[in-house]
Amino acid sequence: MPAKKGRSGKAAPAKKAAAKKVVAKKTVAKKAVVKKAAAKKKPVAKKAKRKANPALLKPMTPSPTLAEVIGAKPEPRGQIVKKLWAYIKKNGLQDQTNRRNINADEKLKKVFGGKSVVNMFEMTKLVSKHIK
Repeated sequence: MPAKKGRSGKAAPAKKAAAKKVVAKKTVAKKAVVKKAAAKKKPVAKKAKRKANPALLKPMTPSPTLAEVIGAKPEPRGQIVKKLWAYIKKNGLQDQTNRRNINADEKLKKVFGGKSVVNMFEMTKLVSKHIK
């Protein structure tokens, strides 16, 4: 391929363009090496797993009123609330328009102190009175 002629009419050297490409490739390679070296310097910090609070895992005995809903077996507080939610979902007691509210049936009214509608956040407070 013939060399291109510039304004002066002389042929442009083809080797300079090729040399620039080689230099560009070398700088990219150097940057990659620097990034790898920086990554190696950082030590990997391992996070210690969070330990569950033993008080929350302690089996609690439900009152006879609450036992009608979830069973009489002593269980941790979290499992009691989980079973209570399973009962609410199974019987369709969660309010359809405001999902935070629970419409109590006869069994839950006893647990909730006679209230027919209870907020989900208030529910755990009312249930805590029925576990020992």
